[in-house]
Amino acid sequence: MIRREVFMAVFLLIATASRAGAQIAPASSAEEPHAQTSPVGATESPMPSWWSIFGDLPHDLRHMSDRTNLIWLGGAGAAALAMHRFDAAITHDVFTADDLDLPFEAGSPLGSGWVEIGGALGAFVGGKLIGRPWVAHVGSDLVRAQLISGITTRGIKVAVGRRRPDGGAQSFPSGHTSAAFASATVLERHFGWRIGAPAYAAAMYVATARLQENHHYPSDVIFGAAIGIVAGRSVTVGHEKHRFTLAPVAVPRGIGIEVMRR
Repeated sequence: MIRREVFMAVFLLIATASRAGAQIAPASSAEEPHAQTSPVGATESPMPSWWSIFGDLPHDLRHMSDRTNLIWLGGAGAAALAMHRFDAAITHDVFTADDLDLPFEAGSPLGSGWVEIGGALGAFVGGKLIGRPWVAHVGSDLVRAQLISGITTRGIKVAVGRRRPDGGAQSFPSGHTSAAFASATVLERHFGWRIGAPAYAAAMYVATARLQENHHYPSDVIFGAAIGIVAGRSVTVGHEKHRFTLAPVAVPRGIGIEVMRR
């Protein structure tokens, strides 16, 4: 039961973000510096420069403070606060489940900075070397999402100073989770749910692994996911490729998931 509560909390977080992501781009997004990119069919935007990663950051940071982002982050904060009283019990339940040790062993390496940032840089550099602007563009977005989520997460960690369940420092929010969700959001907004769904599944895998290894509490990974998704959305304004939108809906005696085709 406790494991199911963790899964539903993170899943609802993703569902809310996907719906908000469809609304964040302003009507004039076609005029923004980020032109639409696509691996097939559409005309590609120019090859991003080597310095575009840093040059585009001010544009991205402006979108971090969009009203929808701020409201959504507030909701994620409220969800983390509501989960707080269950943190110790849920983490203990997941950590002591011996049958989860082996399945989630790869979670922490997958969400590490070496993998997330390394993969992002690899896509950016690789796209430039092989002459594929759309690959370099996605790589640039991935790198900037990692920079924004990493800096934001680190700043909150230092400010909050929460102890980890294993006794370590700087538990809130989860950096592995924010990194994984930042990458998943960039991929989903560029390529839609065909790529986004497995990317989000991998991010949820990373988040659960952090609980299973006793490094984080549920509220840590919930808000970490929020930071990652907002970072990913902020660097991809104008790149939405949604085919379906998910959203939580109230049903008698519970909560359901609404699926809408756009």
